[in-house]
Amino acid sequence: MSPLLLAALLCSLLAVSIAAPVQFSPQDGFSQHLELAKSLTKKLLSEIPTVHHSCVGAEGLSLEPSAEVKNLEYIMAALAIPAAPRLAPISETHTLAMSLGRISEGLQLHQHLLQEVKEKLECSEKLTPLLADLRDLSAQVHKVQQVAQLSPSEPQVQSSLLSSRLTGDYEVQVATHLVLQQLRSFGQDVFRSLRHILTHSALRA
Repeated sequence: MSPLLLAALLCSLLAVSIAAPVQFSPQDGFSQHLELAKSLTKKLLSEIPTVHHSCVGAEGLSLEPSAEVKNLEYIMAALAIPAAPRLAPISETHTLAMSLGRISEGLQLHQHLLQEVKEKLECSEKLTPLLADLRDLSAQVHKVQQVAQLSPSEPQVQSSLLSSRLTGDYEVQVATHLVLQQLRSFGQDVFRSLRHILTHSALRA
């Protein structure tokens, strides 16, 4: 092979290597970061009942659905607590970027909501560890996005102004109950989504 032809071949190979996208694989640390996110989600879920028991004492406000008080729908409508983003399994119409983005958005939303009710609660110190866990999980999801090369952006969660609608002790109790209840439901969805993503990535490996 002539030196000129060899040089041309090397230049072609270099151009292909530069143009080719970086291939993602579980060896990049994706699985490990997902497993840690799952562990943090499980820790978060385990703490919600304790916080609820410490901060919500109004009769009938239990995390068990069967214990809901009557006419709670009216107060729920008046408080106008924003709903959590809906999560779905990875598919052609619901990509990994969308799933992780919605998880991040939901975690940010609940950080804001808990911060607002915390300002009105006498047991505000009980929410501090839960808020710390939310921040840790949010940071871990951010790492998962980085490892997956998804260029994560900070979710723009607007203030719900919930604290301005908490005009009495009962409203504070109901709001705390509803936020914790919604966080538990969303956290369960997050855990399932992370487990699905982990399985999906393993099958594609």
